Amino acid sequence: MLRYSNRSLDGKLELVPAYNQSVTGNLSSSDLESFNGQLRDFLGRLRIEAAAGGFPKKFAAETTRATYSNVRSISGIVQCTPDLSEEDCSRCLNEGLKQLQKCCYGMDSGRFVNPSCNLRYDLYVSNDPAIYDPPVHYPPPPSANGGRKKSNTFRTVIIIALATVVSLVLFISICIYLRVRNKKKIREENAEEIMKSADALQFNFRSIRAATNNFSEANKLGRGGFGAVYRGILVDDKDVAVKRLSRDSAQGDLEFKTEVSLVARLQHRNLVRLLGFCLEKNERILVYEFVPNASLDQFIFDEVKRPNLDWDLRYKIIVGITRGLLYLHEDSRLKIIHRDLKASNILLDADMNPKIADFGMARLFDLDQSQGETRRVVGTYGYMAPEYVMRGQFSVKSDVFSFGVLVLEIVSGQKNSSFRNRGNVEDLLSYAWKNWWGNTSSNIIDPLLSSGSRTEMMRCINIGLLCVQENIADRPTMASVILMLTSKSLSLPVPSQPAFFMGKSNMSKVVELDQAQSSSGQKSENEASITELSPR
Repeated sequence: MLRYSNRSLDGKLELVPAYNQSVTGNLSSSDLESFNGQLRDFLGRLRIEAAAGGFPKKFAAETTRATYSNVRSISGIVQCTPDLSEEDCSRCLNEGLKQLQKCCYGMDSGRFVNPSCNLRYDLYVSNDPAIYDPPVHYPPPPSANGGRKKSNTFRTVIIIALATVVSLVLFISICIYLRVRNKKKIREENAEEIMKSADALQFNFRSIRAATNNFSEANKLGRGGFGAVYRGILVDDKDVAVKRLSRDSAQGDLEFKTEVSLVARLQHRNLVRLLGFCLEKNERILVYEFVPNASLDQFIFDEVKRPNLDWDLRYKIIVGITRGLLYLHEDSRLKIIHRDLKASNILLDADMNPKIADFGMARLFDLDQSQGETRRVVGTYGYMAPEYVMRGQFSVKSDVFSFGVLVLEIVSGQKNSSFRNRGNVEDLLSYAWKNWWGNTSSNIIDPLLSSGSRTEMMRCINIGLLCVQENIADRPTMASVILMLTSKSLSLPVPSQPAFFMGKSNMSKVVELDQAQSSSGQKSENEASITELSPR
């Protein structure tokens, strides 16, 4: 079996596309019921054996006698890709058995194939029962010198086993040495390539100072947790956003250059593009594309501007953020965990297309890495996932949690951290959950949304609640979210109770975190000058 794709395939159950194939049957109608029963039991037994085979053996094959018509025996083979769990393998093979029963039972052979598993059976037909019967193995006759032969055989087996183990250890050692050497060589080549690309992105401080009119207050767009942001105009009349980072970073020049060049490789219409940087003396400056409509929070939480965001615009923004996150998690050459997704870090261009910004706390994962940990939890209260708040664990699913909060904010038009219900301060996630299960989901929707698809609004509320579930495994991936948003016929799962639900015991820990961060308000606390990437 050979397969390739432009996305990760590991551990993912996929039932489509699929096909089946059969050959004309030789069984009379009177034999079909007996045949179907034996074939169903036979393949069902192989399914259980294959699913329980463990890694890397998700495979079972057997030949058994048949007792009807002129069929002497049945051979069957079933297998799953070895990266599947036992449950997913069993589910895939079950689907194959259903399809075989519809298309192929009563035929000389049948076959079912999909990306994750395949099944096949063949009937052997003959009037001579000795030809196609499965072989019968009999134990060897007892020997007069059985004890001595057993002793010699045991000694031989031990010698062969030791020789095999020694050879295997030597072979593995050589492979590890060659792999480490090749990785080192590749790492050195990548470092050289990165530094070349970094040099090409570097601006000189004089040109940046001129572009921003010496960082004048008139050009100042705002200030974040990492420093002030200015509007600038380069010599080619190109508008840019210039972020002047604070000077207290302990990061070295080489690390700064490396990280900037890595972030600059991220190219997607729903990500703010990094154009370059300036590194002179104590100055660390980032140069971004200029996005004219500021950030989403200045629209969605503003009583004057919010009416301008009708449902079509809000839905467009939700889909755009989804595509940007999917690119970071799965589709780019780098696997990036943003860790600070919130409304103020979503910028809007001239056409109100969303662009994810501020990678100040981003982490770079290896493509096969699923989770990271940190002793210092930083971020914005109200958007952080429970496993990150409590244990410092973060992954793509912690970004999914932040996305879920953001979706509910966009639908409701209110902040999670200061949600108000008829004048009373309440938690948005708890409010959304109670109304969802009380069949009063319309209470969650922003009253200003007088027009637009109610079906889309309800789907977005459902998706938001799926993303903020406490159990990490229950949250969807961004690939699943984009499918939920774009496929209107797809039925959505029922969400479980969200994390930080009012009344849960772990709320006290959240309150402690809130108090610890109260001095900084809603600002992100940075733990590095730019990012926490680990270049490979």
